[in-house]
Parts: sequence; structure tokens; C-alpha cells
Amino acid sequence: MPNEDASTPPVDCALRALYSWNYEPEIDELRTLYANALDRQWIAVRDLDWECDIDPAHAVANLEDPQQFPIGQLHVWQELPDEKKQSIALKLNAFMLSQFLHGEQGALMVAAQLVNAVPHMDGKFYASTQTLDEARHVEAFSRYVGKLDRIYDIDPTLKDLLDITLATEDWTKKAVGMQIVLEGLALASFRNMRRTTREPLLAELLRLVSHDEARHTGYGIKYLSRVLPDLPEDEVRELEDFAFEATRRMIDQRTGGFGRKMLEIFASEGVDVARGMTEILQRRDEIKGALVAARKEQGFDADPLRGFIMPTLSKLRLLNERTEPRYRELIDQNMISGFEGTSFDGSFSLPDDLETWVDETSTGN
Repeated sequence: MPNEDASTPPVDCALRALYSWNYEPEIDELRTLYANALDRQWIAVRDLDWECDIDPAHAVANLEDPQQFPIGQLHVWQELPDEKKQSIALKLNAFMLSQFLHGEQGALMVAAQLVNAVPHMDGKFYASTQTLDEARHVEAFSRYVGKLDRIYDIDPTLKDLLDITLATEDWTKKAVGMQIVLEGLALASFRNMRRTTREPLLAELLRLVSHDEARHTGYGIKYLSRVLPDLPEDEVRELEDFAFEATRRMIDQRTGGFGRKMLEIFASEGVDVARGMTEILQRRDEIKGALVAARKEQGFDADPLRGFIMPTLSKLRLLNERTEPRYRELIDQNMISGFEGTSFDGSFSLPDDLETWVDETSTGN
């Protein structure tokens, strides 16, 4: 039996495994997703060209784009030689892709739990296909990141979110934490990466993974839309609170986790971090303004929170009059632009066909 990694304590999980003796279709939308998943399987070692060379400069972040790399506006960055910028960008890209890799492992584990925990056979069927999808994603991302640079450790805030999703006994909370928040972040992020990456292998990997993620998120939306109206009010409130906590941790990972690693990498490359932080504070409004302008040019869906997660929670009525103030405070605290004047009343726009949406490359509002 393999030894446990002492640096990563195991997560104690408890859930009720439910049998379903009804083998006839009950939720047609889920049975259709299951059939689609069976029809659209792909094999990483066969369908991706692993023999090609990777240009690390083209992998993810465009250093000239303030939306992708707002820190590029700082004088402390602009004064660096090009080779130093490329070295930093490579490490940042590898760190970011490593977090998606670790998230895929978390999704693999949660999907396997859902096979046991959901009450309908249609839900069990689909969760079994997602489990296979996630195993394939772990395989493909681990191979790509290893080819690009090295696999970085999981960020603690991401692990916290995975831990609470794995540990909860309530399958609806698992579905919110994984299918809506984490899968929603991945789906929108992968779509945006495909728009901007100039690296062919990554672009094809993201295309294949994005279609799987679209089905995974659709599963969460369709299943939760079916069961939430029948839940007692106290359970719905618990789910609303869990959705907010999962979103908060996700934002912490995107802002705090990535920010901490960015500073660590900058320091390792000899960048004057203290000077950079001073400049950020002095030019905060200017940097935020550049982000707003870039997002307006690319469309608000360039931001996963504004473009996908918030609309989904709003559609499910988990973001509502009771929880709205907490979301607004969270947005303000993290300098997230694009929400000015937005009504959180369920009027967000959400794509009807997610698999078509992930292939769209236009950027209009």
C-alpha cells in the first residue's frame, strides 16, 4: 500500500451512498448529456501531438495585454530585459496551468463521489462519464505542464476549496462547489485562454477539454435546476451560503494565491518587489482603469466571475436579494471591475448551448 504524503493530510469524507432501483429515464436532459458524453470521448495520447515543440513565450499570457498581464504596465516590469520577462512569464504560466491540473484531480474525486451520492440513475450515469473525463484531463494537463516547465504545488486556497467540496455530506453542495464554481471557472478560463494562446498544442488541448467542461457545467445547472425547487427553505439557505463561500475561496485563489506566487517568482528573478508594490499602490486607479478598458474591449465574459459563475448562480437563484450584499462587498474588496450598475436579479445573460459558446472567438459585449 503506498505511503501517504505527510505534507498533504488526507481529507475525511462522509456521504450517504444512495441506490436507485428505477432504471428508466427520469431526467431526460441528463440522459441526453450522458449519451453525448459517450459519443464525444477522446484519447489524450492519440488525439494530441505530443511530439511537437512548445514555445514557452506563446503558452498562455500575452505580456503586452493588460487584461492577461496587468502587472506589465509597471515601470519595474518594463525595465526588465526581454529574457528576464520571458523567464518570469514561463514560471507564471506553469504555475497557473498547475493549478488547473490540481483542480482537475479534485474534480475527478468529486465526480466519483457523485456517482454514489446523487439520487437519480440518470445523474449516476452522467457522473460516471465525468469521472472518466476528469481522469483524462489530469493525464493531459500533467503531461503538458511537464513539457512546458514543471508542476508547481497546489495553492493552499485552491486546496481549501477542494477540501470543503470533498468533505461535505450534501451532494447538492458538492454540485455547487464543483460543477458551478470550479468547473465554471475552468470553463470560462479555458475559453479565454483559447482566444489568446499562440501555442498550438495548448490550443487543441483546451478545445478538447472545454467541450467536456461544458457538459460538466451543464450537468450541474440542469440537475440543480430540477431539484432546488423541492428543497426545504433552510436547506436552500445553506446552499446559498455554501455557494458564496465557494465563490469567495475561488476569488481568493485567483487574486491572493496567484498574487503571492507572482511576487515569489519576481523575487526569485531579482525583481525589486518592494518597489513594484509601491508602484501598484500609487497607480491603483490607473491599473484598474486599464483592466476595465481591456474587459470592455474583450467583452465582460472575458472575466470568469462576471461572465459565467455569477450568471449561473443568479439563474439558480443562489445569488439573490439575501446574498447580494456579500457578493458586492467581495467584488469591491478584490478590485473586480465590470460590475458597476449591475443588477443581481437573475437578469444575467447565460449561454443556452455551452458547447457552442466555448468555441466562439468573437469578443463583443
